[in-house]
Amino acid sequence: MFAYLPLLVGLGLFSVLLLPQVSDRAETVMDGVGQALLGETVSTEARRREQLPEMEAAHIPRSHRSFSSQTVLYSIIAAIAAGLMSLSVLWLLVSFLQGLADSVSVIDRIEGLGLLEFWPRLAVTVFGSLAATVIVGFTANWLRWFVIDQQAYSRGSQIDATLPRTVAFMYALSRSGMAFTQVLRTLADNRRVYGEAADEVNATVRQMDLFGVDLQTAIEDMGERTPSDNMAELSENLGSVLGSGRSLSSYLHSQYERYKEEAEAQQEQYLELLSTLAEAYVTVLVAGPLFIITTLAVIGLVLQDTLPVMRVITYVGIPLATLAFIIYVDSVTQSVGTPGDADREEIDDSPAAQQTQPVADGGVAEDRWLRQREILDTYDKLNRVLTWLTQPGEIILRRPTLTFGITVPLGLLWVVLTIGEFEVELFDFLEAVVPPITEAGIVALGTYAVVYELRKRQARSIEQAIPDFLDRFASVNDAGMTIIESFRRVKNSDLGGLTPELERTWRDIQWGSDVETALKRMDRRIDSPVVTRAVTLATNAMQTSDDIAPVLEIAADEARSTHVLNKQRKQTMLTYLVVIYVAFLVFLGIMAALMISFIPAIEDVMAQMAESTSGSGGAAPGAGLGLAGNPEELNISGYETIFFHVTLVQATCSGLVAGQLGQGSIKDGVKHSTIMLVITYILFTVL
Repeated sequence: MFAYLPLLVGLGLFSVLLLPQVSDRAETVMDGVGQALLGETVSTEARRREQLPEMEAAHIPRSHRSFSSQTVLYSIIAAIAAGLMSLSVLWLLVSFLQGLADSVSVIDRIEGLGLLEFWPRLAVTVFGSLAATVIVGFTANWLRWFVIDQQAYSRGSQIDATLPRTVAFMYALSRSGMAFTQVLRTLADNRRVYGEAADEVNATVRQMDLFGVDLQTAIEDMGERTPSDNMAELSENLGSVLGSGRSLSSYLHSQYERYKEEAEAQQEQYLELLSTLAEAYVTVLVAGPLFIITTLAVIGLVLQDTLPVMRVITYVGIPLATLAFIIYVDSVTQSVGTPGDADREEIDDSPAAQQTQPVADGGVAEDRWLRQREILDTYDKLNRVLTWLTQPGEIILRRPTLTFGITVPLGLLWVVLTIGEFEVELFDFLEAVVPPITEAGIVALGTYAVVYELRKRQARSIEQAIPDFLDRFASVNDAGMTIIESFRRVKNSDLGGLTPELERTWRDIQWGSDVETALKRMDRRIDSPVVTRAVTLATNAMQTSDDIAPVLEIAADEARSTHVLNKQRKQTMLTYLVVIYVAFLVFLGIMAALMISFIPAIEDVMAQMAESTSGSGGAAPGAGLGLAGNPEELNISGYETIFFHVTLVQATCSGLVAGQLGQGSIKDGVKHSTIMLVITYILFTVL
């Protein structure tokens, strides 16, 4: 047990590196410690000139001194953690080799030289640990700067992916008559909807506002700063158009048509990348662990106990490797959905936002309706409680993660009530607690998956109707009707899943809301990236003119293109989704075969050899098999347990990766993980 202590301490240190990712206070502490200890040393002028452009391209919101000193601090912590973990790994490895001495001649000769005794083993372990410390320290420092390069590259890819819809937004608003400076400001205000391309524009707007840079110069600077070649080309051409006085709307129209044609080629490249990643995952993180676990199982049941190494692979290796793969995929790929679609502009109707009005002398005007607003605010709070009581299904459907608030406590109660007896030892505890945890996990994940899929299908039915809605809205508005009258005509159309939301929005307008606010509330209820882009484009065009038909036509075209690309992605990735399922089933089948055939065969051989040697008084039964050739010393239940646990871990990881690669989010992978866990649990329960 003491051999695992450095491993646990090392994992604890690695967890310290994760704290800044989840806690702002931890980030501040690490930043302060890094600058106090290392700031003057690592942030030199030469390094700033070399590394600062990379940070700007990656949009790192930190000073060079802060980032570089924190990088060195993280590298030191990672080096110490790796050194401690290598102590355990090397000690267990040497112990494993020592156990093979009687079976492998080369190792037997090494033991004969005394190299596997305590002090030589300790020297090898310490030296290897120091080597791992140095290597990991330098590698971590290099890797963090390499990640910055990859972030810049990733941002360039994301800018390229969001540039078509960004150009469509600029073209639509400029066509509606809005000044180009205001178009850029509006785009910057909606960067959560339009992603990294809008982030670049936001930096340009801040440069104009804070430093007084003129529009043309700011756009040219954006071209020099951006990591995207397409964005740099667009900025250069925009600067030329602004300088020459040509029609900006005509230029944006040509760029819009160009990017629309290039969208399919970009989609093909994106799908090829996903296909490569899917193949890499199956090869490295499914077939690789399968080969290693199978080999170690054979060695462990025939020659020398390998349970410690298999446990490290099962409980640490596979989860960490899968987590690293998911993070890497998330950083180098760009979903065809809206970046940051979880963030929505909130309509603040609370009394606190409306009870005071500023006046010219710097004070505030008294709100004579303050009392009534406070009463309405109290009603809204009570109404939320009543909604929870009367319509819990609708609330949970909007936020599927709320299901965990019910299933997790019930699951913990189930674990407490059903856990069997176990010895006070870590792996005995795991053997007893994993089955009820698996049962509770299947229920929790399955419930979330069902609610999430219902919500997604509801949103998909609405998204499919958006292009038709926008086309009809544009046609009626183009006929000369006002926006409100156009909306009233269109909401009576048969638009499938969108019709109830349109009727609700119309009631909102009838009760006094303006069209912009009513549409934003509809967007907040539906919570779909396609609807968000359409509503954002339409509401901003309404601020300029009542004639929004051209803008709506562009929004309809963009929504239709997004639907086609999503459908193409789903069809293409279906093949690789099947491949991941097949790879998992192969993994599961081999683990089951080891339990059904291999382990009983080993037990039969050991029993037969025990019978044949007990009467003759010969050598120990099963010499050369197991720890000492004795069936009682073979930890059969330990190997069966590790087969079960490694399959559960592989099921969970494979499902999440399948969802991320197939649908773009690990949330979509929860249903795949649930299916694989159910198959695994049923099979091992039957066995």
